Amino acid sequence: MLSSLLAAAPWTAPVVDYHGLAPEIVVALGLCVVLLVDLFLAERSKWLLASLTGFTLLGAFIPILTLALDDAGVRSLFDGRYVIDDFSLILKGLFLLAGYVVVLLSTTYIEEGEYYQGEYWVLMLASILGMMMMTSSRDLVSVFVALEFLSIPAYMLAAWRKRDAKSNEAGVKYFLLGVFASAVMLYGMSLLYGVTNSTLLTDIGASISGELTAVRILAIVFIVVGFAFKVSAVPFHTWAPDTYEGAPTPVTAFLSVASKAAGFVALVTVLYVAVPGGSDVWQPLIWVLAVLTMTVGNVLALRQTNIVRMLAYSSISQGGFILMPLAVAAEGGAGEAVLRSVVTYLIVYAATNLGTFAVILAVSRKTRSGEISSFGGLFSYAPGLGVVMTIFLGSLAGIPPLGGWIGKFSAFQAVLEAGTGWAYAIAIVGAVNSVVAFGYYGNVMREIWMRPAPDGDTTPIRTPAPLVLALSITTIATLALGVLPGVALHFGDLATFASGLGG
Repeated sequence: MLSSLLAAAPWTAPVVDYHGLAPEIVVALGLCVVLLVDLFLAERSKWLLASLTGFTLLGAFIPILTLALDDAGVRSLFDGRYVIDDFSLILKGLFLLAGYVVVLLSTTYIEEGEYYQGEYWVLMLASILGMMMMTSSRDLVSVFVALEFLSIPAYMLAAWRKRDAKSNEAGVKYFLLGVFASAVMLYGMSLLYGVTNSTLLTDIGASISGELTAVRILAIVFIVVGFAFKVSAVPFHTWAPDTYEGAPTPVTAFLSVASKAAGFVALVTVLYVAVPGGSDVWQPLIWVLAVLTMTVGNVLALRQTNIVRMLAYSSISQGGFILMPLAVAAEGGAGEAVLRSVVTYLIVYAATNLGTFAVILAVSRKTRSGEISSFGGLFSYAPGLGVVMTIFLGSLAGIPPLGGWIGKFSAFQAVLEAGTGWAYAIAIVGAVNSVVAFGYYGNVMREIWMRPAPDGDTTPIRTPAPLVLALSITTIATLALGVLPGVALHFGDLATFASGLGG
């Protein structure tokens, strides 16, 4: 009976584009290999796991390049619910390279801390896989699944130092507030599905037009608020400073760059594809979030004495600068310029912030302190680290010709292109905050160049090879993106959706 029904059913097997899914497949296979090697080789595998993780991420970059060079154009899978285009490929490449640098930051740290290694690398690969899925997701279900796929491993990584009360606190706060944010966002998504009868973002975008009902407004607000938690926008930022300070330093670097970027990718995708017709709702909301995030992040960063907490508030403020152009995304023809500025900023910020954390890891090996004062006299006994830290801090402050200036320039350019009063107002707020930010970045530079070394200890710092490689990659990237801004802007220009984003 069952066989006759199956034979009569007009069923065809779904077509799977394995080339399009190749980057995700490579990372998934690498994750399984790392897990099995750790399971069967136990102690003998410790030295091998970091290398396997790094090679997995570099190996996944190969199909990214082949897809980018392929003339097939946009690849749409599963009825348009999973799309491989220039936007997704650029962001996947960013996540893979950022992940590789985090592996370099983590290698010596994990080995010397006597932490469990196999689970660490598996969780990191799982989180990166979720980020890659996020870039191609064009359905509410796949967006949410990808977001949880990248978030849940991050909760566990934040609490990795199991015998450290601060690390446990960091993991618990991140988990509780992250779950709350997911619940709020999921409720908004359920309302959106209820009023449109579809989870496909393009279908929702076609339905959300004209006059907005109260339910649609509520759905959009809940979704934006949920993502505001994920990107630590004020006033939904309270988890970030404690989590950043308590988590292992490489995990903090990972959260501040890759996890934050993934949240912005999801937010941009939903705003541009699913609810462009609801811009009258989300645009003023994001305007307020951007102003609060830039201002509060900067003001609180000025008061910090711990460099990781300072960078936590700096990261919050930088998120405000990324939100700034999104606050005018629906004005006139600003959509493409806004999208370009967001992608450009994420690329530059990733290189700079990862480099900053690499220097912190190198210096803390000697000082065993996270205080800003521990950087006193750094140039006198570690001139190389002093110079590159100055480069990274100057880039975060947006000083030409370092990479950060082109990120801020593209953000302000996108805002000013909108040409409205609200756009000029937020540009003025952003300009004032750019000046304020130099206060706390300059404070660290003053410690490096003008203060004496703590306790007069000028013993040279021995930097492990993986950290040296990470510093080399991030320094070159920061300088190259600043001196050759066309490179960063080129990637931003490529990041447009044929499926509707940015057009």
